[in-house]
Amino acid sequence: MNTIMLDNRRNKIHPHKFTLWVGIGSILMMFAGLTSAYIVKRNMANWESFPLPSAFWYSTAVIAASSATLWLALKSFRLREMGKYRTMMLMTMILGIVFIGLQVWGFMELIQAKLALGVKGSVDFLYVIVGLHGAHVVGGIIVLIVMSLKAFNTKVRNYNGVPVELISTYWHFVGILWIYLLIFLVMIR
Repeated sequence: MNTIMLDNRRNKIHPHKFTLWVGIGSILMMFAGLTSAYIVKRNMANWESFPLPSAFWYSTAVIAASSATLWLALKSFRLREMGKYRTMMLMTMILGIVFIGLQVWGFMELIQAKLALGVKGSVDFLYVIVGLHGAHVVGGIIVLIVMSLKAFNTKVRNYNGVPVELISTYWHFVGILWIYLLIFLVMIR
């Protein structure tokens, strides 16, 4: 009887993980709607193409590197290598901030090319899509800051891996989402 109950508990997903996956699903639906609207609007007569900022390419490398550092952080946490875990969490957080900085740089490139918000409908979609993605990355950075602070707190010894797994899943998701968005914008522009 007890082994059956233990087996049933092991097969259940953690409530926070379930909530995260529901959130990821809703974010996917939002970006699917936005990219679909982009495709429909692109076929209108007044649509104008525009060059993507070079900073977007650099930010892609940065978010891929941050995904790798967070993977190493999760691996280190599971192995109880707390020094390496702290270092990798800090690196991920710094790379996330660099990613946002590069996105801002990309928007500055657009503004300098006289492609500010409201000038062309095609550029408005870019601002909305990339801006919303950036907002999701900022949310992840806030969580990374909190988790980094907790990692350096020597008074509390909490070895619950669920928060690290949650931020890892979310961060990999926003990284993959960015790569999808960049490929989409390059191909559909």
